[in-house]
Amino acid sequence: MDENRTIAALAALAQPTRLRTFRLLVEREPEGVPAGELARLVDVPQNTMSAHLATLSQAGLIRGERQSRSIIYRVELDRFRAVMLYLLQDCCGGNASLCAPLISDLTCCAPAEEAQIR
Repeated sequence: MDENRTIAALAALAQPTRLRTFRLLVEREPEGVPAGELARLVDVPQNTMSAHLATLSQAGLIRGERQSRSIIYRVELDRFRAVMLYLLQDCCGGNASLCAPLISDLTCCAPAEEAQIR
């Protein structure tokens, strides 16, 4: 991941409707959400939602897949992961003890066995 792609992704998320939309799509992985339903759930007109989806898509954070007459949107988790890794690269100057709490907070979806160990 390079700086320009990271900036584009962060800029796309730096708007309330797009951030809500992205978070909603993360919650709905892997099923995705049709564009019309996204507009309804976020409570914006469909044409406004289309513009927001285009911005998120151009930043590589989401993708749309046509299914019959609908377009189903899903998060590009690999791109999002790359953005997060870019931000955390060389975290705390390599001091693992400083990074541990941050990394612990980011492991919300640990496998059941690992979650029981904590």
